[in-house]
Amino acid sequence: MIFENTYIQERIKKSEELKKLGINPYPNDKYKTIESDEFKTKFDYIKDVENQRDESAKCTLRGRIKLLRIMGKAAFAKIQDTKGMVQLYYARDDLPEGYYNSIKKLIEVGDIVVATGFPFITQTGELTLHCSSFEIVTKTISPLPEKFHGLQDQELRYRQRYLDIIMNPEVKETFLLRSKIVSLVRRFFESKAFLEVETPMLHPIPGGANARPFITHHNALDVARYLRIAPELYLKRLVVGGMEAVFEINRNFRNEGMDHTHNPEFTMLEFYWAYHNYMDLMELSESMFAYLFEELKLPTKLPYGELEIDFATPFKKIAYLDALQEIGKVPSDIVGDRAKIMEYLKENGIKVDANLSLGYLQAELFDNFVEAKLINPTFVTDFPIDISPLARRSDTNPDIAERFELFIAGKEIANGFSELNDPIDQYERFKAQVEAKEVSGDDEAMHMDLDYVKALSYGMPPTAGEGIGIDRLVMMLSNQHSIRDVLLFPAMRPENIIKKDE
Repeated sequence: MIFENTYIQERIKKSEELKKLGINPYPNDKYKTIESDEFKTKFDYIKDVENQRDESAKCTLRGRIKLLRIMGKAAFAKIQDTKGMVQLYYARDDLPEGYYNSIKKLIEVGDIVVATGFPFITQTGELTLHCSSFEIVTKTISPLPEKFHGLQDQELRYRQRYLDIIMNPEVKETFLLRSKIVSLVRRFFESKAFLEVETPMLHPIPGGANARPFITHHNALDVARYLRIAPELYLKRLVVGGMEAVFEINRNFRNEGMDHTHNPEFTMLEFYWAYHNYMDLMELSESMFAYLFEELKLPTKLPYGELEIDFATPFKKIAYLDALQEIGKVPSDIVGDRAKIMEYLKENGIKVDANLSLGYLQAELFDNFVEAKLINPTFVTDFPIDISPLARRSDTNPDIAERFELFIAGKEIANGFSELNDPIDQYERFKAQVEAKEVSGDDEAMHMDLDYVKALSYGMPPTAGEGIGIDRLVMMLSNQHSIRDVLLFPAMRPENIIKKDE
């Protein structure tokens, strides 16, 4: 039971004692307050006043008590609000008669208070609020972690993010940055005349990417539904309908493993642009990065762990097969030979399915020998066509797609391509995906989406589309190395399962 803990029981008793004194430990009054940073700025002049106080300057502060020092007839408290920490001083003789002694032992670290008074400078030189009024507005029942060690348990920090933010204010800065990034991305695309849209999260057919879906059941319709893997096919339906520049900042769901760059629920930006191609997308992506860095006032060179990443544009571009040879150091006579790739992978201790096509084997080479080496932003272009089922074929080489992926710090950040708008070609590629699913049991292969093929048959103009991982983008710009550190509430195994495993 959550309230059986001895310390919690003691706090509950104190809450009851407050009620007996006629003090509501959970009031809901309106308070006209200022933030701690405004207090410090507004009353900075106090340090230059002769007696270092201004009793005519009244203000009200609110916040959670993080430190409390009671000294008989007076007490100092440090409270934390959304902008930082500020000190309060409250004394018996400055509060209503009997009030201080009544509440002295009932106020604790963690409680949320509102205080009114005037600013002054303490003997130690700290700007402080001298309280004429000191009220509790929330009595906390669970004690905060011990102040010197704080909240160290990483698992607990993810599970109880609210406690993590209370104890580690710097965590909030990451999520403030995330919010700014999302807002700026939206502003950037709106400035380019893109229309923000919303598409379904429950799909009749999983599609838009190669991934294993989450499956649910729609009771009213008595049919299976799939949580969205990607919004791609719906966004392109809108392009067919005449919406020539659309974007969506969306939640996607993939029933896959979890690691430092993967969470089953994640945020993507996807956008589609009629009468443009994949080369235009790369230019637009570079413009978006330049815009973000300018608006966020970031230097073009940022640390990422032990790395330094240079975000200066233009970004490097290299073709897929060239990357295998130049960066992955795969011999040139191997990259185009299926049998030789199989042998090369085997020699390097990499096990693969013997039924994989040439393109998928080349992807194994890329994943194992190239990806981790792509540190500065790099566009890898011209992917094998058989691992690009929704991308347009190159007019000069039918074996490659007009597609790119953007890599930063060894991680894929974006995927874009000139869209396949030939309905016959799309139908045949869906068929190949279905056959791959049946032959190899590939759970991530795409399903046949006849309605999407029908939409294409009405004519989709030449179009380019791209998806950018918002979570990974935030990781790059905030120097975080786990996706859990940029998600407020990451997916976690149930605690009882963890305990059983241990």
